[in-house]
Amino acid sequence: MKRIDALKGCIAALAIGAATAACAAQAPDHNTPGEAGRKAAPHHAAAHSSSVSLGPRPYYLVSDMDAGPVKEALQACAAEHRPLRRSDFSIGHRGAPLQFPEHTEESYRAAARMGAGIMECDVTFTKDRELVCRHSQCDLHTTTNILETELASQCSEPFSPFDGTHAASAKCCTSDITLAQFKTLKGKMDGANPQATTVDDYLNGSPDWRTELYRQRGTLLSHQESIALFRQLGVKMTPELKAPQIPMPYQGDYSQQDYARQMIRDYQEAGVSPHRVYPQSFNLEDIRYWLSTTPAFGRQAVYLDGRDSSGLEPQNPGTWQPDMATLKGYGVNIIAPPLWMLVTTDAQNRIIPSAYARSAQQAGLNMIAWTLERSGPLANGGGWYYQSIPSATNNDGDTLTLLDVLARQVGVIGVFSDWPATTTFYANCLRQHRIPRSHARP
Repeated sequence: MKRIDALKGCIAALAIGAATAACAAQAPDHNTPGEAGRKAAPHHAAAHSSSVSLGPRPYYLVSDMDAGPVKEALQACAAEHRPLRRSDFSIGHRGAPLQFPEHTEESYRAAARMGAGIMECDVTFTKDRELVCRHSQCDLHTTTNILETELASQCSEPFSPFDGTHAASAKCCTSDITLAQFKTLKGKMDGANPQATTVDDYLNGSPDWRTELYRQRGTLLSHQESIALFRQLGVKMTPELKAPQIPMPYQGDYSQQDYARQMIRDYQEAGVSPHRVYPQSFNLEDIRYWLSTTPAFGRQAVYLDGRDSSGLEPQNPGTWQPDMATLKGYGVNIIAPPLWMLVTTDAQNRIIPSAYARSAQQAGLNMIAWTLERSGPLANGGGWYYQSIPSATNNDGDTLTLLDVLARQVGVIGVFSDWPATTTFYANCLRQHRIPRSHARP
C-alpha cells in the first residue's frame, strides 16, 4: 500500500504545482525483490532511457488536440529532449495489440519498448489444466491460426461458412487442446469476417484501423513463460483470471478456487515478490479468496468492474451493489472500471469525474482504467469506451484530453492501453511538467 500511496502523492503534488524532483528521483524498482523495490512508487519505476522508444503516435495525438493549456503543456513536453522513463502508470493491455497480435511475446516486447511498466497476461487453462495467456478461454478461432491447422478438428464448434443468412462462425477453446498443442499455434490480430465462406476469409477480419504487418511471428506463451519474460523485461505483472467458458468444476474436480490458487502459485514458485503482481478478476469472489488465502497478493488485487452489464449506472449510486464503502470493507484496494464509467460531461461539455469516480475517491479506493487506444479513430464519438462523453469526443487528440482528466481529476493510478507509448508519454510529461488544468475540479 505504501507504493500506491506514493504514486498518489506524486500526482497530487503535480496537480497543485509542486516541484517534481522528489517524484522523479525515486529509487529504480528492479526485478530483484527487496526493500528498495518495495519502497519505490509504481508510477515511477525507472528504465534506461535508451530502452524506451515512443514512436510518432503520441506526438500525432498532441497535434490533434483542441487548443488549450493542456495541449500547450504537452507540446512543450514533446519539444524537449529528456530521457524517457518506464512508468507503471502505463499498463500494456495484452501487450501492444493495436499493431501486434495480443498476448504474444512480440506484443509484450513491443509494449516494454514503449515504456509500459506493468504487463497483462489474461489467464485461462488448457485441456491438461495448464495456464496460458489468452483473453478468453474460447477465442482461439479469432486470435490464432488454429482453423488452418489439424487442431481445427478438436474445436468445440467447427468452422461454419456464411450461408447468406447466418454469419460465419467457429468456437475453439484452450480447453479443447493440451499445452503442447497450444504452443504449436501462432497468434494473429484478433478478428473474424462474419461473411466469410472460407477459413482464409474468416481469419482476415481485423478492424481496418489496425495492421497486419506484425502477424507473421505471433509467439504464444504459457502463463509461466509470461512470468519469465516479464522478469527478463523488468516489468511488473497483472494477470487476469478469466471466467471459464466451460462448466466448473472442470473434469469433476478442478474448481474455481483451484484455478485461482494455481494462478497465484505460479508466481510463488517462480519466486516473484507479491509487490510486483497485481492479480485481476471480474469475479469479486476471486478477489476475496486471494485476500483470505494469499493476503500479500490479495492486497494488490484489482477488482475489474463489469457491473454495467447487470444494470450499474455510474451516475446513480443506487445501482452500485455492493457500494464503494462495502467493497473497501471487504479489503478491496483497487477497482478498475472501463474508461467511460469514470467520466461524464458538465453543462459546458467538459469532461469531468463521474459520481462513480468521486465515490471511489471518497471510499479510499484506488482506480485503474481500461482501455485506451482500443477504439480506433475518434471522429465519430469514440464508441463503447467513450459512451459517457460522445459529445466531447470528436478527434483523436481527445485521447489525451481524456487521459489528463483520468490522471489529474479522477486520480487513477494506472491506465491499460493497447498502445502504451501514449500512456508512457503522458506519464513522463506529468512527472516533468506542471500541466495546467483546463478548468477547475468540480
